[in-house]
Parts: sequence; structure tokens; C-alpha cells
Amino acid sequence: MLYFTRWRALGIILTALVVCLCAVPNFFPEAQVKTWPAWAQRRLVLGLDLQGGSYLLLEVDANYVKKEKLEQVRDDTRKALRDARIGFTGGIAIRNDAVEARIAKEADVPAALAKLREIAQPIGGLLGSGGQRDVDVTDAGGGLIRLTVSQPAMIERMRKTIEQSIQIVERRVNELGTVEPLIQRQGTDRILVQVPGLQDPTHLKELLGKTAKMEFRMVDTTASPDQATVPADSERLVSASPPPVPYIVKKQVLVSGSELSDAQPGFDQRTGEAIVSFKFNTSGARKFAQATADNVGQPFAIVLDNKVISAPVIREPITGGQGQISGSFTVQSANDLAILMRAGALPAPLTVVEERTVGPGLGQDSIEKGELAAYVGSILVIVFMLITYRLFGVFANIAVAINVAMIFGLLSLLNATLTLPGIAGIVLTVGIAVDSNVLIYERIREELRGGRNAISAIDAGFKRALATILDSNITTFIAAAVLFYIGTGPVRGFAVTLGIGIITTVFTAFTLTRLIVAAWVRWKRPQTVPI
Repeated sequence: MLYFTRWRALGIILTALVVCLCAVPNFFPEAQVKTWPAWAQRRLVLGLDLQGGSYLLLEVDANYVKKEKLEQVRDDTRKALRDARIGFTGGIAIRNDAVEARIAKEADVPAALAKLREIAQPIGGLLGSGGQRDVDVTDAGGGLIRLTVSQPAMIERMRKTIEQSIQIVERRVNELGTVEPLIQRQGTDRILVQVPGLQDPTHLKELLGKTAKMEFRMVDTTASPDQATVPADSERLVSASPPPVPYIVKKQVLVSGSELSDAQPGFDQRTGEAIVSFKFNTSGARKFAQATADNVGQPFAIVLDNKVISAPVIREPITGGQGQISGSFTVQSANDLAILMRAGALPAPLTVVEERTVGPGLGQDSIEKGELAAYVGSILVIVFMLITYRLFGVFANIAVAINVAMIFGLLSLLNATLTLPGIAGIVLTVGIAVDSNVLIYERIREELRGGRNAISAIDAGFKRALATILDSNITTFIAAAVLFYIGTGPVRGFAVTLGIGIITTVFTAFTLTRLIVAAWVRWKRPQTVPI
């Protein structure tokens, strides 16, 4: 156990040195580090509780999700009956969380039931669904057919809505250029957003609060915006910019915002006003070209969240799959619109239910107290090891110092976010690292009391303590892994530092400390052990 080949010893030293060097960028100003090569710019990121920032808890509108699902079922019902040439009376209505269709002829009810049951799809991705379908189709009597969305289907739709919302929120936040935002699901219908370093969340709330559902539709020129009634296939919308100007816009969507591939703010070369240039994907470009070719000379509306941004007249077919939006934008509003268009539309509105702002002063106070706790704890551990184990205590303290440096190096290499609980994890790791040395040293003492000579006792101490140390560290690592996968926010930060600390502890206890002791044994050839 005490013999190391030259190459093995060199490998251990180089591993420890390289990992420790990864922590070096944290000791230089960020502006200076950015001038270094990209591979050398990895460093720790301070979490919200250390550098301050904004905390938002967003709630997905569950009623909107249910309404969208019911409207989808209603549209599918209408299409299915028309395709089957089955007549219905009184329209297809949504009542009491169900879609109802009254069949005109009693004889057509069986055929209608069979056709409408084809609408129901298996609930995908839901454990324990047992082949259950998303829509229950029942005969309510008197020619009335009722389609009810099942509860498991609504749960599954909400889950998918949350997942999609998280992706879009993440893209929107990242477009702001913020550092290491934390965005994750909380509960069944909420999203947690933490943005370190952002002291004013007002702009962020405005950006996240917009559904950003963009559509390209035709303006209905057959109806006047001032008339009281609106055609059934159209609706009255107002302009986004004040003063509100009414428009009668057809409900049919020519191209949706989901088919945009890019959007960038810019300036019109002729007028100098702020604009947003956009590009469609292949499918969107084809639809847009067809729509503009069929409606030359007619105005079409660019609609964002049911408000008309712009309503230009189509002068000629637009076949290039790109265009621009103008509408009295400021530079900031043009940039915000481009961000929303690039990130995509939220599947449901989000409401801010909790908001907190952590000032940099409070974060600095946390850093100072965390550092004080780390220093005091480390000093007490160092003094204890020196008093209890003398020279071997020095060896243990050297290994622990390298251990802590390696933790910071690995965290920097991973671009991890350091939080106050993360600092607690590092302090705890110091105790765990020393505990491994204590087990080894106490085993050496037992071997000496058993009559072994110095070198044999040291060798046996390292060899026989191995199983105990591995068992204790593996069980602690399992607990850290569970905390990481189940926990959220700061709990994860604690789990990350604790898990990395356990890995470096095993490395330093069974390679680095043993290498230091082996070098001392070869140098001194001791007859007694100063322990």
C-alpha cells in the first residue's frame, strides 16, 4: 500500500495540480478573465443569495389550459361530423367542462358516436393510465352527445404545458444576457425563476408576462370597424400602440408565429425608424408566399396577443420567406418583440404570484458570514488534527487544503453556481475529509498496539481502513445524489458541493495522503510513528 511507482506518483500530483489550477480564474476580475482563451474562462458563479438578484414564482393559468383543450375538442368534433356528413343542430357548445353536440337525426346518433370516439386518443406518457383515453364520449339521450375531457388527460396536458413554458421562459431569460438563471418547475402548476445579478425585475416580468402568441391574418375589408355586428368568421381587434385603432380581422390564421425561424431588431434604411425583421422556416415561407400571392392589394394583420401590431397592404407576393414589422417601435420595444418572436409563444398565460429582490448588500453579508464560518471551522479542525496526531496531523491538513482547492477547481470547471448552502457543503466536506484521516490514523494506532513495527502498522492502517471509509463515503454520496435529484434551488447547491467533496475526499485520503506518508517513510525509515 505504501509503494508508488514514479509514474503513478507523478499522475497523482499532476491530477491534483491541474484540478486545483481550474480554480485560479476565480481570483482574477471577470473583465480580465474574459480576455483569456475560452477554455480558461470557466469559473464559479455566485447564486442569488450571494450576489443578489431577482426571484419570481410564476403560475400557469390552469383555466386557460382547460379552455384551450375544450376548444380543441369542439373544433375536432365539428370537423369529424362534417367529414362524416352528419348533421347537427344548435351549433357545438362548451358547457360545464364538456363539449355538447346535438345530432339532427336520431338515426345518425350511432354513427356519430362511432366517429366521435375516434377523436379520443390514448393518454401518452402518464404512468398508470391503463390505456385510458383523453376524451370520454357518451350518449346523453335525445340526440345529444357529450364529450368530456378526462381528469388524467388534463393533468397530462398541464404537465406538457409546464414543460413547454419552462423551455420558452428559459429562452426569453437567456436572451436578456443574464448569468446562470435558475428556471425549474415547482409543484404542479408553477415555475420558479431566479436571476442572479438582476436588481430590477420589472422588465423581466413584462417580458415573461406576455403570451407572445403571434399570428398572421387577413383584415376583413367587407366589414367596417365601426359597425355593431361582426361577421361570424371575423373578430374585432385593436392596435397595440396607442391610441387604440379598431380592426376587423378574420379568425383564420394564415401563418402562425411557431413557424418563425428568426427575428432581429433593426432600422428601416429609408425612414430610420426601429423595425423587426423576421424569417419563416420552410413550411412557413411556403404558406406565407401562397397567402400573399392570393391576396395582393389586400391588408393583412400581424397580431400579437390579440392586438394588431401592424396591418400593411400586400403590394406583391412575398416569396423570400422573410419580411419586416414596423409600428412606431422604440429601440427597446423592437428588441423585446424580437426576443419574444425568437423564443416562441407561451402555451398559457403566466401570473407572478411571488416576487423577491435580494440586494447585493445582503448577498455580500452572506458571503462574509459564510467565509467566517468556513475559516473558523477549518482552523478548529486544523488545530484539533495537530494536537491529536502531531506530524500526521500536518499531513492530513495538507491533504485537506488540497481537497478544498480541488472542490473549487471542479466547481469552476462545471461552471457551477455557488450558494450559501453550497458553502455549508464545503465546510461539511472538510469535516468528512478529516474523518477519513482519523479512521486511518486510529487504525494505525491499533496496529501499533497490536505489536507491529512502524512501517507495517502504517501500511496495515491504510489497507484495513479502506473498506470502512468507502462504505461511509458511498452512503453519504447516495444521500447527496437523492438531494440533487429531488431537491430544488439551494438544496441542489448543497448536494453538488457535498457530492464533489466526497469524490475529492476519497481521492486525497487514499492517494494524496498515502503518497505524502509513503514519501516520509522512504525518507525517514522511522522506527516509531509520531502519532
